[in-house]
Amino acid sequence: MSTVQRIQFYTAPYSPYSHRVRLALDEAGADYLAYEFPNTRTKPDWYYQINPRGRIPSIAYGGPDVPPEEPSPESAKLTESLALIEFIADIFPDSGLLPKDPILRAKARGFIQIYDSWIQPPYKSAFFLGEGTEPILQAIEKLQAALPPTGFAIGQYSIADIAVAPFFVRMLLFLRHGIGAYSQADGDRLREAFASEKFARFRQYVQDLESRPSFQKNWDEAQQVELWKSPPKFRKE
Repeated sequence: MSTVQRIQFYTAPYSPYSHRVRLALDEAGADYLAYEFPNTRTKPDWYYQINPRGRIPSIAYGGPDVPPEEPSPESAKLTESLALIEFIADIFPDSGLLPKDPILRAKARGFIQIYDSWIQPPYKSAFFLGEGTEPILQAIEKLQAALPPTGFAIGQYSIADIAVAPFFVRMLLFLRHGIGAYSQADGDRLREAFASEKFARFRQYVQDLESRPSFQKNWDEAQQVELWKSPPKFRKE
């Protein structure tokens, strides 16, 4: 009999951080309840009992079966997307999200660190602040070099792929639809680069991530385009 307790997942439709956690839950075959905020900017007062910072995603784990708007003090309140996907991997050890081989576990965590250290800063600068695109191309080239010739980041699908998939798929969606703070010239430069043979491995990797059934289950490109057309986080000059 499963010892997994009640999972109440707090999320929002355009949050890539929440998307990480949903992917992990669906990959693990978890039975969970999702409470979806319409946006990530305003939260009701009761949510600060779950996450004092008011950020998403969060999970209330265990405790009695109560409405999501009435969190029980008996449930564990868990936050931060990377911590949450590891938590899910831990409570669903048969999911394979964290390999049993300690070397592969280290490689999975190392791949996530590559993303956080190399990709996320220039991605934010280029797409959200309009500060130029050459650094993101250099960063993607480094990450591409860390990928195996085919397949996922460490061979098998893992938390490494879950951590990056929501961001890479959105990155290419933004380029297809002209969404972001980058200039027209920088957008054209990125589209041309990512279409080139130089980034063929990266394109294939993102395609593999997007084709995963757990990704397709909750991905609506048209909805994402509408959600991201004019969010306040894009700083247009």
